[in-house]
Amino acid sequence: MEFLTASLVGWSRAQFAMTAMYHWVFVPLTLGLGIIMAVMETLYVRTGKEEWKSAARFWMRLFGINFAFGIATGLVLEFQFGTNWSNYSWFVGDIFGAPLAIEAILAFFMEATFISLMFFGWKKLSRGAHLASTWLTVAGATISALWILVANAWMQYPVGMEFNPDTVRNEMHDFWSILLSPVAVNKFCHTVLSGWVLGALFVTGISAWFLLRRRNTDFAVRSMKVGTVFGVVASLLVIATGHMSAYNVAHHQPMKLAAMEAHYEGYEGVELIGVGIINPQKKSWDDGVQPVVGCIAFPKMLSFLGFSDFNAFVPGIRDIIEGGYELPDGETALSFEEKRARGRLAIQALADYRTAVEAGDDEAAALYKEELRRNYAYFGYGYLETPEDLIPPVGLTFYSFRIMVILGMWFILLFLVAGFFVWKRDIARQRWLLWVALLTIPLGYLAGEFGWVVAEVGRQPWAIQDILPVQAAISSISAESVRLTFFIFLVLFTALFVAEVRIMLRQIKRGPVEEMAAGTTDIDKQEK
Repeated sequence: MEFLTASLVGWSRAQFAMTAMYHWVFVPLTLGLGIIMAVMETLYVRTGKEEWKSAARFWMRLFGINFAFGIATGLVLEFQFGTNWSNYSWFVGDIFGAPLAIEAILAFFMEATFISLMFFGWKKLSRGAHLASTWLTVAGATISALWILVANAWMQYPVGMEFNPDTVRNEMHDFWSILLSPVAVNKFCHTVLSGWVLGALFVTGISAWFLLRRRNTDFAVRSMKVGTVFGVVASLLVIATGHMSAYNVAHHQPMKLAAMEAHYEGYEGVELIGVGIINPQKKSWDDGVQPVVGCIAFPKMLSFLGFSDFNAFVPGIRDIIEGGYELPDGETALSFEEKRARGRLAIQALADYRTAVEAGDDEAAALYKEELRRNYAYFGYGYLETPEDLIPPVGLTFYSFRIMVILGMWFILLFLVAGFFVWKRDIARQRWLLWVALLTIPLGYLAGEFGWVVAEVGRQPWAIQDILPVQAAISSISAESVRLTFFIFLVLFTALFVAEVRIMLRQIKRGPVEEMAAGTTDIDKQEK
């Protein structure tokens, strides 16, 4: 039975992760490409130059293809909450379902309305009206991301709710604290900006392809100007929001921060590891073995990133398990054993409360309800058995974080160098740089995926931080059925991905020929 439960949890997590990762192939490009095409159309309306209209229409076609495939994977994700995670949906559906409902009712229908006007209204709407429909389409896509990210942020930092022991559900009591929590605001900004970076990489890389093929060179240079400038600005903003992400994680998810850095023993003035290798000799959180070898580190930077103080104490995995250190609010951290004990008190108090209610014993029910309220913050710990259950996969989190950061630094360098040659009007001669820009496009997708690995794997074992572990959130179904649907979805999503790539490549090969046949200039003339 234990094997079956473990297998069910593993396959349920794998299926959701696989679906989410395929979904995230499409979403960030929609966010990034949308804003770039809207900027290009704005330049067309302001300048009246047909070249900007041509560029906007070309990128708009690619936006539409990507948008359609993103919807297909997103719908499957929402269904999985009911099929594989029904306990989760029951426990927090009153809160988690609200932003998703708003996303469907507001953002989705907003997108569906204005995307039609955007694609079919070029000859039917005025320039201003069509531009408005384009920006409203982009706004709809961004608002859609907002509500999804608010829901995800609440899972990382649950606020604005009260637990109702009569229904065994968490109920929303403060919508604005959920929407405007520091985790939600920062997650939205950081995630959307990372999509902008991918959009800039995509535009820069595809423009480089046209220059390598000596096709549509005026269009390519014009697009690359927008892509590189946009990429630099977005990348710098990603760094700023990344700093705030580290601050939020340090205060609300200290175990995630410890896993990101393979940080086991807490001390003051902790360095930030730039590169390093997880020591294969490290077998346990309390074995005293050095966790990282061959590392290059930045002195005291982790303390600064997490607490805005170069000498701040940063707890390690061992400290979080054993407790006893001072928290930022001045209180003393509880150990895992203390949290587990309080969690089991909360679980037992809930059961006793419901028994007392059924027996009509109001006095006893009130006492058990108060006991539940005092210990509810540790409710999820009652389902954990050992300290190891509290530790996320350190190696995967550690390496994913470094790959994400290193790739982000690489993108900034690429945008700066490519932008320099573009503005010097010498980019066409830099064929090595054009190849680098083209081959960097897949790395943009990898950076986003590794970012989500850090966010989601790093918070395990929690479906809802501190309140609901994944093993208590799954549906009572067979592991075999989840395994079967995993492979069905894998085949389906892979086929969708291949189809999208083929359609996108076909459209890219066509180029902006329809809109600017006369704009294809000889490369030698441009260089002169």
